[in-house]
Amino acid sequence: GNPVFAWSNVAALINYSATSAVGFLLSLYLQHIKGFPPQQAGLVLVAQPIVMTLVSLVAGRLSDRIEPQVVSSIGMALTTAGLTLLIFVGQDTGLWLIYLALGVLGLGFGLFSSPNMNAIMSSVETRFLGVASGTTSTMRLVGQMLSMGFAVLLFALFIGRAQITPASYPAFLMAMRTAFIIFAVLCCGGIFASLARGKMRGTA
Repeated sequence: GNPVFAWSNVAALINYSATSAVGFLLSLYLQHIKGFPPQQAGLVLVAQPIVMTLVSLVAGRLSDRIEPQVVSSIGMALTTAGLTLLIFVGQDTGLWLIYLALGVLGLGFGLFSSPNMNAIMSSVETRFLGVASGTTSTMRLVGQMLSMGFAVLLFALFIGRAQITPASYPAFLMAMRTAFIIFAVLCCGGIFASLARGKMRGTA
């Protein structure tokens, strides 16, 4: 068995499942509830990838010095915090809260992603690198599908098949909040998956 490889992949699956639909949900929120045009909504959402990119550059190097297990788990904890902040987003929420949540999510995802990938690739022999990379890509795709599936399912339950209209805004907000609660709980479990992989340095 290879616990580092297995748990790192489980952590990746959980992370993508919990975060992939965030942009989708928030873009609908900004356009419908806040009345932003699509371009403006997009400009708000770009805060997360910007933070993530900047942090990823440092996180990869950091995980070469500190255990990937530690860096990734801190990243997962920050992602949980960002998702928890989003649970409080309502009709009258100021944009600052959304920027703050996106910043924390970007920070969390940046700290999680590179070190987790580093852990996966370092845990296998060179001849299995292709398989390891393929497995991780599969986890990412499955996670993205699950995340969007969750979001669409919740919309179906709360709003039904109707279009999102001002009449269905309260139901939309309930669906969105429920999604963020589920995602935050998932990510909380992800912290344990990330910690469960154990240390790399002893094995390497």
